[in-house]
Amino acid sequence: MIDVLDKIKRLKEKRGWSTYRLSKETGIASTTLRNMYIRNTMPSLTTLETICNGFGITLSQFFLEDSEQELDSRQFEMLNIWSKLDEGQKESLLVLMKNMLDKG
Repeated sequence: MIDVLDKIKRLKEKRGWSTYRLSKETGIASTTLRNMYIRNTMPSLTTLETICNGFGITLSQFFLEDSEQELDSRQFEMLNIWSKLDEGQKESLLVLMKNMLDKG
């Protein structure tokens, strides 16, 4: 099982970020972030999603142990849009993208 606080710490270290920088990137008060470690409490799902957004990753990426691939802003935007589509729209978009590659 993944240690959420340890994973957040590793992601900060990988980027060379302080808690203050993570606070600025997420809008979460630095005292709130520090208190998670002091009290050894897990962030809520909403807070964790906000933290992931600050890191530029999805919740899925966060929980995949070996996948710390970062998304650029356009990829992140595409995933956000994708999540709002219904299944028919997703299928249509996949067909369109495959056709674009074939003609590329």
